[in-house]
Amino acid sequence: MRALGLDVGTKTVGIALSDELGWTAQGLETLRRNEEDPDDDMQKIAAIAKEHKVGTIVIGLPKNMNGSIGPSGERSQEFAESLKKHYDCEMVMWDERLTTVAAERMLVSADVSRKKRKKVIDKMAAVMILQGYLDRKSM
Repeated sequence: MRALGLDVGTKTVGIALSDELGWTAQGLETLRRNEEDPDDDMQKIAAIAKEHKVGTIVIGLPKNMNGSIGPSGERSQEFAESLKKHYDCEMVMWDERLTTVAAERMLVSADVSRKKRKKVIDKMAAVMILQGYLDRKSM
């Protein structure tokens, strides 16, 4: 069964999908959040999960460097709770410290322009979140 990885931001949600064996994560899309109707975001993600027969959703949990959970982390946890109402599966909160920084560095080293980086950074962060989960799970 596949897993979906989410990098939840205030403006966008980066989405990644695992292969059927659960070995690799690939970027799927970046969803622009609907500020007026957050329920719309949940329905879109649930539709993607249903389409791909997802059994686990891995949501990035931004923690502070000392391991505590701040306002961003609390928003991610609330997002997960809301998503559970739209799609019933295992929800895993995954420590995402520095994933966006690592994704940015990877794109810079690949010589991706600033304009293009902005379009794919959230999707790349979702890939890193999901791949971290998949790697840990296979140990």
